[in-house]
Amino acid sequence: MTQAAPWAVEQARQRWMSDIASLTPDADASMREGEGQLVIRGWTEPHRAYHSLRHVVEMLSAIAELTGGGTSPNERELGCARVAVWYHDLAYDPRAAPGSNEHRSASLARDHLHRLGADPGDVDIVEALILMTVEHDAPAALGAGVLADPLVMDVFHDADLWILASPPRRYAEYTRQVRQEYDHVPRDLFAYGRSRVLQGFAEREHLYRTEHARNAWTDAARRNLEGELAVLSGS
Repeated sequence: MTQAAPWAVEQARQRWMSDIASLTPDADASMREGEGQLVIRGWTEPHRAYHSLRHVVEMLSAIAELTGGGTSPNERELGCARVAVWYHDLAYDPRAAPGSNEHRSASLARDHLHRLGADPGDVDIVEALILMTVEHDAPAALGAGVLADPLVMDVFHDADLWILASPPRRYAEYTRQVRQEYDHVPRDLFAYGRSRVLQGFAEREHLYRTEHARNAWTDAARRNLEGELAVLSGS
């Protein structure tokens, strides 16, 4: 697997320090720094190909795009969304049972953010956002009583699925990276499982939740899904 370059790790460290400061203003800088080292170490584990620091950066960039114009979500909760990006796949084992990685990541986020002194309400938001990624189809009840602004969950949802609408070269790289992470799965079984996941997205009436993503990303995402499904079926 390709390891992150030192400059990329340093940029990630600086971005982490900025994002975590909004949720843990009273924590010592050394505590935030130590947590950042742990988080970045998790995202640079050697078995990762797609679920790497690049995925974190792409998600944060997608959030910025989704909130760059028009009505913006609640800024405090948007800060929770950015921190949730750092934790949402921190526990990542391709051999784990479905949902296990997301639940383990949510637990890590809850425990570590409490240790850093984050507000309990903010911790609840981070946890809810991470758990939404189990199916990427969370009912509205998941954020009820936790999120004041439901748009925050929509933004997080769409940012995590930005990759489906990525330019052709990036999407082709993404598909190779996913296959790398599941290289322990026989080709036929991988094609079957991957096709089921992609078909589920392709059959949705609305792949994305935010107005911007629906207008700007949907067509590209559907082309990418159609193309990969055709490859997986051997047609």
